[in-house]
Amino acid sequence: MQGQSRHAGSVAATRQVSRRRSNCRTSAQHQRRDRAGRYRPLMTRPLRLEYAGALYHVTSRGDHCEAIYRDDDDRAAWLTILGLVCKRFNFIVHAYCQMTNHYHLLVETVDGNLSQGMRQLNGLYTQAFNRRHRLVGHLLQGRYKAILVQRERYLMTLTRYIVLNPVRAGMASTANDWKWSSHRFFLQRDQVPTWLDTEWLLRQFNKDPEVAIEEYKNFVSIGIFADSPWKAIRHQLILGDDEFVTSLQPFVDARVSRDTARMQRRAAVLTLTEYQDATANRGDAMATAYHSTAYTMEQIADHFGVSARTVSRAIRQRER
Repeated sequence: MQGQSRHAGSVAATRQVSRRRSNCRTSAQHQRRDRAGRYRPLMTRPLRLEYAGALYHVTSRGDHCEAIYRDDDDRAAWLTILGLVCKRFNFIVHAYCQMTNHYHLLVETVDGNLSQGMRQLNGLYTQAFNRRHRLVGHLLQGRYKAILVQRERYLMTLTRYIVLNPVRAGMASTANDWKWSSHRFFLQRDQVPTWLDTEWLLRQFNKDPEVAIEEYKNFVSIGIFADSPWKAIRHQLILGDDEFVTSLQPFVDARVSRDTARMQRRAAVLTLTEYQDATANRGDAMATAYHSTAYTMEQIADHFGVSARTVSRAIRQRER
């Protein structure tokens, strides 16, 4: 009987792990292979809008829901890279939270260049993680998810939502107990990183900094009972009211026009072997292939037998 009990427990545990993993993966029936032989979802991607001053809630998850931070050194490395990316791409972070297998980021793009900065953030961190843990391959699960946010209506709500993630996940009793989020910097304002803006949100509570901090603490503490802001999401990528959605139409039109032109260019795109044969300079070949927009850095790196970092360096050198 005792052996049967242990066997039943083992089976139950295995089924539980299988359920968790199946929830994290895209079904194989809804995938196809890309040019590098990896599987990609067949579902249509939501249109991604980029413009100067846009505010986004961004999340990125570990491949197969695996941990992207194994210890505090990993978390510190990610924050260092985030700071470098913010400086290079002129990002302003309003809130962040590092969980175990994903992160949340509320980020403003002053120059309308979210995709460039996110590619750098996720790419550099993957390289650092793999180098430190002696691993190869993907760390993050496909494309990051970005929701366009109406600042005046949702920035405060999302900041609270983000810093309360560890509490909802049972990883901390209160937001104060979780070291790896932006929450502590709203309370200890003399230690705020240059890339994190706490001033705008605190001014919404009170002009007096001390009063504002107390009101912010109360706002966060009652937030665990608040409805999820994602109930108000529109078109898979917008969090805002009717007026905000209407104001985005010119950006939608411009993006559709750019995507049409890009698809026309891709219709005549060369294979990676053809790019390689077209020039004796490997760096030129890799950069040209990348700028065709048909290949990712990882695909190019796989074909040329180099690291993604080498591809990135070749591209940067030819952009100067």
